[in-house]
Amino acid sequence: MQQRRVGATGLTVSRLGLGTMTWGRDTDEHEARDQLVAFAEAGGTLVDTAAGYGNGASEELIGTLIGDVVARDDIVLATKAGITARRGSREYNTSRGHLLTTLDASLRRLGTDHVDLWQVHIWSDETPVEETLAALDTAVQSGRVAYVGVSNYSGWQTAQAATWQRAVPGRTPLASTQVEYSLLNRAVEHEVLPAATALGLGVLAWSPLGRGVLTGKYRTGTPSDSRAASSHFANFVNAYLDDRSAGIVEAVARAADGLGWTALEVAVTWVRDRPGVTAPILGARTAAQLRGALGVEELTLPDEIIAALDDVSAE
Repeated sequence: MQQRRVGATGLTVSRLGLGTMTWGRDTDEHEARDQLVAFAEAGGTLVDTAAGYGNGASEELIGTLIGDVVARDDIVLATKAGITARRGSREYNTSRGHLLTTLDASLRRLGTDHVDLWQVHIWSDETPVEETLAALDTAVQSGRVAYVGVSNYSGWQTAQAATWQRAVPGRTPLASTQVEYSLLNRAVEHEVLPAATALGLGVLAWSPLGRGVLTGKYRTGTPSDSRAASSHFANFVNAYLDDRSAGIVEAVARAADGLGWTALEVAVTWVRDRPGVTAPILGARTAAQLRGALGVEELTLPDEIIAALDDVSAE
């Protein structure tokens, strides 16, 4: 698999990343093992998780597989801090103390002394941005983290954080921003992507399949084994089960039919090759689904198809 630099840094990652949001909850140990094997065999290196995924269950599961399925030095391990799930709701805390405590807990679960990329999972107005960013500097200076980034920041938030880190002596420049980006959600093109390009940040795109909707699986209903049928993911998916999304899904399906591809391959390839994108993060329920997505490595969308998809999905 081709490797790409993360922004203006020396860090390189595979141009497809492995997302693990469901690991330890909807994805059990056996499926997770099979996914990691398939990903590594395809040349994938970027494995993305978060302390808030399953209240640490994803990190714990990854920790059991590192050294067994894949060597620690063969992967770029990325995690996040700042979101905690409690009693069915999400709590945001980006204070310096909380972030660093969370990092220590992540390292214990992952069974490693450092992560390659540590990201602030969310912006919070409750903590001054300079305090949040100070936690990133401490983590790097202590050797617990190699590179740092942010996630789910708006355009102005991204610019403020990146500029602060570049302007203040001794600060650690941001390497990346992770944001939702797909044919169903192109909002980041207005401000986030231009800010990332101007400030030298790599872009990691989560949910490149529009929360699974772009696969076409919901065209005639909700499959019983899909995320939309899950109590904790139903609202997450339902946001894209509207008329606008349906029209885009049909356009993707037509493009796939014409190319002899799957709708998944069309959607992932479109995101992977967008200007500024370092890697889309692929989250799969099964290893078979993941292998289907990994097949895009050899594919490139024709210019006329890109133009047609750009037109139908414009925001």
